[in-house]
Amino acid sequence: MNPVYFIGWCLFRALYKFYFGWRVYNPERVPLSGPVILASNHASFIDPPLVGAGLKRGINYLARESLFRFPVLGWILHRWQAVPVDRDGGGAKGLKAILDRLLAGGAIILFPEGTRTRDGKLQPARSGIGLTVIKSKAPVVPVRVFGTYEAYNRHMRFPRPFHRVTVKYGRPMHFEKLRAEAATCSKTRVKEIYQQVADEIMGAIAALGPFADTDQFP
Repeated sequence: MNPVYFIGWCLFRALYKFYFGWRVYNPERVPLSGPVILASNHASFIDPPLVGAGLKRGINYLARESLFRFPVLGWILHRWQAVPVDRDGGGAKGLKAILDRLLAGGAIILFPEGTRTRDGKLQPARSGIGLTVIKSKAPVVPVRVFGTYEAYNRHMRFPRPFHRVTVKYGRPMHFEKLRAEAATCSKTRVKEIYQQVADEIMGAIAALGPFADTDQFP
């Protein structure tokens, strides 16, 4: 973590601890070094920093390209090594930037659903994350957040204090066989593989229930 990222990391940890009373489960499942994709459900604006604050390594966030144009915010995003993407989070330029970060050994957070849920329920996965996984060599750690929809969803103006939020990290997933198949199969099958990977990741996220035997605070 560079100094600017570390300061933000500490502030968010304090926010989640004292404002929300957070819980963190199994952060040790995320490798402390090397490339990794953190694939999380998405219910609130507070999800990305929540996922990152639970880990003792820096991660790369996605941010709309237009946000980098604001002087102070753009400076912070650059120091946080945020990845600029277009409004839909896709496109060849955005994909290349994501893959470059992974190739350099970085961790990056992606949302298989593509956007925040409107009702608090898990949404179907889009194939975009499958494409990213197949094009990279990184393991995927499924992540599930709880309570963030109730604490601060798209229909609320301000976050609700003292409403507990939780982040739970799953076991790493590996897709070597599907990557090998995608390298030689037809274009039609490749598209099917992208969606298959996305669905498997979303299934792993859904399998992370709200309870665990032990909780760990990093």
